[in-house]
Amino acid sequence: MADRRTVTKSAAVAVAMLLAGAGHAQARPAQAQPTQARPQPQPAQAHTADEVTVRLPAPTGPHRTGVTALHLVDRSRRDPWEPLPVREVMVTVFYPARTVRGCPVAPQMTEGAAKTLPHVDPLFHKELPTRGVNWAATRTHSHTGAPALPARRPVLLYSPGGGDPRTLGTGLAEELASHGYVIVTIDHPGDTSEVEFPHRMKGRKKVRTTVFRGDPRKDPALFRSMIDTRIADSRFVLNELEALAVGRNPDAERRPLPQGLGRALDLRRTGIYGHSAGGTTAAEAMYEDRRIVAAVNLEGFLDHPPEAPGRKGKLYPVARYGVDRPLLLLGTDGFRHQQELERSWSAMLAHPHGRTRRHQLDQATHGVFTDYATIAPQLQSAGLMTADNRNKLVGAIDPAVSIPLLRGYVHSFFARHLPVH
Repeated sequence: MADRRTVTKSAAVAVAMLLAGAGHAQARPAQAQPTQARPQPQPAQAHTADEVTVRLPAPTGPHRTGVTALHLVDRSRRDPWEPLPVREVMVTVFYPARTVRGCPVAPQMTEGAAKTLPHVDPLFHKELPTRGVNWAATRTHSHTGAPALPARRPVLLYSPGGGDPRTLGTGLAEELASHGYVIVTIDHPGDTSEVEFPHRMKGRKKVRTTVFRGDPRKDPALFRSMIDTRIADSRFVLNELEALAVGRNPDAERRPLPQGLGRALDLRRTGIYGHSAGGTTAAEAMYEDRRIVAAVNLEGFLDHPPEAPGRKGKLYPVARYGVDRPLLLLGTDGFRHQQELERSWSAMLAHPHGRTRRHQLDQATHGVFTDYATIAPQLQSAGLMTADNRNKLVGAIDPAVSIPLLRGYVHSFFARHLPVH
């Protein structure tokens, strides 16, 4: 086993390839174009003798990025998972910054969420180590509270995979923000593995953990509630962004907002993307909400689980009837539920005059659409994850390949349908 405080030579080469490619060029599926160079991430670093710090790849766009978190409270809904009188949602907003001078670099996770992750996330990703990583030490490339760059910009919502926190979509969110988009990543509390709120509330702790203890697809009623809740959360977040765009502060604690943030939102150009259950959410939310004009589904089912063995699950309306707005389906060759996924995706693609397109990442598995694409190889190199577990989580694909490919597919899709003027 390798010394966990270091990375192997091969991993260092892989990271160097990533930095030389994705770190200095705009990632596209077919062709890379040079852009402004950025400070680059390093391989996993030692925190103590027993802990390592993983690094995130730098964004490649021309803009430095700011970041802020919002605590949003929907008083018109009760929480579906716990006996709480309101529905709370935590979001993170990444955006192009006018300047980052004097604004600290943000951590990937809050301290409370990072402390909880190794106790909860392995329930969903058994490949993860339960010790040996200082999750709180990972830094983003975005600056807390930086003033927003003037000009209205397209807005993209992100819904993570079932049981995953919004923070595992940081790398892609920063990449899109560096190219001129405002990205709003959403936690779905009760579903999300862990989410930290600004304070405790009667009926919940400051850090709220998931109620799930297995695959929601194995429980049709649970899966239906999960997706319905996520779609309602997405609609609510859009409503709150509309309030922000006209000058109101939707944060429940009325914490100060970054200068110019509301004026940076062009909600006439709104898209959504999501992974797994978040991909289901993205596609169906676009079908149901005309404010959303383009969507990316990163390997999410478009049907309900079957009610009984041997039966077929009911297609979601987006797959049953099709949609008149652009939808990208992006999958992997190694997804272990590929056969189940194929039915609903084929139905989606079969609609005449549809605007749905499909692509695939090879030598990859389901987790490659998250920050684990870059984290898992670092954990393997540090001796905290076996090669077999790395392949189960993200596939054998090198991050020097997977990260530019994913960024390229998603960015080029939104650049085509929601261009930054």
